This record gives sequence, C-alpha cells and structure tokens, in this order.
Amino acid sequence: MTDNNSPQSAKSSLDNPDEVNRRQALIRASARLFREKGYDATTVRDIAAAVGMRSGSPFYHFKNKQEILKAVMEEGLHQGFERTVAALAKATTVQARFRALVRTQYGILHDEGSEFIAVLLYDWRSLPPEYMQEINRVKDHYDALWQETLRDMLQAGLLGAHADPGQAYATDEKMARLMVMGAINFTVTWYKQKTQPEQMDLDALADATVRFFMRSTKI
Repeated sequence: MTDNNSPQSAKSSLDNPDEVNRRQALIRASARLFREKGYDATTVRDIAAAVGMRSGSPFYHFKNKQEILKAVMEEGLHQGFERTVAALAKATTVQARFRALVRTQYGILHDEGSEFIAVLLYDWRSLPPEYMQEINRVKDHYDALWQETLRDMLQAGLLGAHADPGQAYATDEKMARLMVMGAINFTVTWYKQKTQPEQMDLDALADATVRFFMRSTKI
C-alpha cells in the first residue's frame, strides 16, 4: 500500500488532473495567507481550511510547509516570466520595452490574486539553502529579461549618468536591475490600489517610474 503522505505519493499526484487542480488551489491559498498573515504565522491547518481540506491533506502534495513556500515562489516566477515575455513581444523600441517591463512588474506585484512575488520578497529567508538555490535558478531566467533591456538602454545612453554611452560597463546592467527592480518591488510596502480619485493607478505609477529612471520618455 502506498503511503499518501510520502514524497512518492506527492509526485504521483501530479499525474492526476484533479490532484493538480487541488495542488494549485493549495498554492493560491498559501500565497494569499502568507501575504496576509506572514509565513511564520500561517499554519498548514490554515491552508487546508482555506481550500476545504482536512488538516493533513496538504502533505499529500507537499513534504512540508517550506516546500509549499517554494512552490508559491516558483508559481510567481513562472507567471511573471510568461507575463513579461508577452508584454515585451508587443514592444518595438528599447524605450517601449522598458515601459513594458515596469508596468508588467507592477501588475505582477499588485493585480488581484498576485500575491506570489510579494511572498518571495517578504519570506525569502524562510527557505532552506537548497530551496533558495532552486528558486535562484528560476529567477535567473526572469532577471535576464530585465538585464537585456537595461543593457540596451545603457548602451543607448537612455539610463544612468554616463554622458558617453560607450562608457557603460557590463556590471552596470546588474546594478541597474537591482536599483530599478528594488524601487518597484518596494512598493509592496506602501502602494495601495486606487481607492480615491487623487491616488495613482498602476498605469500612472508605471509612467512616473519610467520618467524617473529613463532619459527619454518617447515610447
């Protein structure tokens, strides 16, 4: 007889469409609860209750709560990558690509049901080192989308303080990504979706960010 709580059972559940749907429901509920309550304050019982399962049922799909957290982060990165690729495909200039990256990142952070990346930002240190390595491998593909556009902007003199685009150094690509994405990602601590007329919506927030960082805003 197969142990329903074993890793083998959890792996085999991915072959069953109904179990895949239950697993996805657990990931979505976990993302919401981790965002609302914090990872440490959320119990597996809370997660199970949120999707109408018995308290031990999540262990049919995941070995432990840390594996649930890793799955939440992976889901956010995969969704973010797909949304970003789709947005970049519509952009025809480097300026438009930058604006697409900025606006898409704000949507990934703040659209309804988009708690996944916020959880990554808040609860990264709750992962064990081996899970961090796995997430970093996924994140590298996501970051590469940004660095390609930022490299082109640096070379065109559209970003940074270099008077001569030829003086832009390769290391500036990573620095630019860390600074731009850092500023955008930090909005999870203060931005609220528009609830009053004077508040910015995400389009206005993206436009303001582009104006702040980019030398030319002709997109």
